[in-house]
Amino acid sequence: MWTAVTFTAILLTVLYCLLIMLYNIWFVRLPYFRVDKNYSPKNTFSIVIPARDEEDVIEKCVLSVLQNDYPAELFEVIVVDDFSTDNTAAIVQRMQQQFSNLKLLQLKDFVQQQQNSYKKKSIETAISFSSFEWIITTDADCETRKKWLRRVDACIQVKNPVFLAAPVKFSNNGSFISIFQCLDFMSLQGITAASVSAGFLSMCNGANLAYKKETFYTVNGFKGIDNIASGDDMLLMHKIKKAFPGKAHYLFSKEAIVTTQPMHDIKSFINQRIRWASKATSYEDKKILPVLLLVYFVNVMLLILPVLGLLHQPLFFLWLILLLSKTFFEILFMLPVAAFFGEGNLLWWFPVMQPFHILYTVVSGWLGKFGSYEWKGRKVK
Repeated sequence: MWTAVTFTAILLTVLYCLLIMLYNIWFVRLPYFRVDKNYSPKNTFSIVIPARDEEDVIEKCVLSVLQNDYPAELFEVIVVDDFSTDNTAAIVQRMQQQFSNLKLLQLKDFVQQQQNSYKKKSIETAISFSSFEWIITTDADCETRKKWLRRVDACIQVKNPVFLAAPVKFSNNGSFISIFQCLDFMSLQGITAASVSAGFLSMCNGANLAYKKETFYTVNGFKGIDNIASGDDMLLMHKIKKAFPGKAHYLFSKEAIVTTQPMHDIKSFINQRIRWASKATSYEDKKILPVLLLVYFVNVMLLILPVLGLLHQPLFFLWLILLLSKTFFEILFMLPVAAFFGEGNLLWWFPVMQPFHILYTVVSGWLGKFGSYEWKGRKVK
């Protein structure tokens, strides 16, 4: 029995470390996207921002987009108020007096029955009222950089994609939960950049996505995935990638980074991660499932081994070796990722966070499949 446990643990860890090495190779080979001096803005954008009870952040978010260094006549901002119970809509309405390219839609005017994904419905509604060729989605708690739209536009001109994934980072207030989320999310973003660019996996984040409106309708939008609460980003990307092979790209540029806020407490954080994990079995791109399973079972193993070590002492030492190996290869991967996002100072925390990361991965993965979660005041199964 102990021999089988030892062999399985070593095999899983070796496969995992090889996978991390592969991601590292893909990431360091990413060409940084640079803009030609003769470049001039060309494409038109409808930026969609779903918002529910975001009165504390919506103004900053919308202003960061509207104040982009991009011709105002080439883009519009569409905020979709998702049944907010606060002053979100009123704040946007006040801003409309200053900005003619800002629109507000009230989801309650278009939805009469209960939805399992109000965010998808918000985006779908906004697209139906959009005026321009390209749709960009971001979240109401995000802030964009001055040249964000210019970098998206230039990348479209150079790469000619139909779908564009772009980088997202968490802000950091210095608290333990904030640092933990920054490191965790940064690793996910590194994997996203590496895998999308390599054409291996379809990963992205809805806080910074662009796709052609025509493409959205060609793949029938969210039809077939609208029963899943999450997945307005990755599940849509899978549909588009299947219909348009080789036309999904990643925008590797610091100027294109969108900054979003971490969850403010552990409960919100776990609910967010359960929401993300809940869409795992719905991916049409089945190449991602073995990767997710490998990551999950490596963490399960590292959670169980020290307990088994109480019964068979050599397993405890094996656990320690495997944990150190996992941490070492992950740090190698995180070094260039953290440098890109300007968060290299956080890597000192990385080894400290390992036990917490292992526990949360196992718990959120399990509940994402078999549990329920609460999001924006709504309980979702």
